[in-house]
Amino acid sequence: MNEERVLALAGLFQACALAQQLANEGRCDEGVMEASVASIFRIDAPSVVGVYGNISGVRLGLRNLIAQLDESDRDMSVTRMVVTVMRLERSLSRRPELLEKLQQGIVAAQRQVEHFGQGSTQVFGRLAELYASTLSTLKPRVMVSGNPQQLAQPAVVEKVRSNLLAAVRSAVLWRQVGGRQWQLILYRRQCSMLARGMLTGATLDNR
Repeated sequence: MNEERVLALAGLFQACALAQQLANEGRCDEGVMEASVASIFRIDAPSVVGVYGNISGVRLGLRNLIAQLDESDRDMSVTRMVVTVMRLERSLSRRPELLEKLQQGIVAAQRQVEHFGQGSTQVFGRLAELYASTLSTLKPRVMVSGNPQQLAQPAVVEKVRSNLLAAVRSAVLWRQVGGRQWQLILYRRQCSMLARGMLTGATLDNR
């Protein structure tokens, strides 16, 4: 494990945790979600940390990652979602025409960001529609369970799907920097130590 892989993994855990929180409560930390959703559009970022703006952009993800690896009160629903997203990314990699459609859709959504702003309902609507027309057609499908009242609200569902799109973005990044699912088991302690170090550094530097 190295810092790049841990950051990508933190981005993946963060997006899944946000999707789960939205499904349960209908809300989440808007600043954290902004960092996750922004990663979708940073396709040509010069570094892994640049995909999330800075290390603080995945602070919630680092905390979640540490909790899943180290602590007894881990949220297994988030871990299951992360593993499913990793498998979904593998399915996507075998469908170049769908990957192309996804990339074109992100470019189109970027134009809406420039016009309406990233946090606008138009952008969440476009990203959710893009997720539904591409990634939702693949297996395995990511199942998000939560409060039926919240999941009956279109605005909440759009944000859930937007975060799942961000999760897939991080899964692609994780794969690009050499991340593999078995490393989570074999290098569990090392991964947790690196995450703790980055979290402490981000907190001290306020990065």
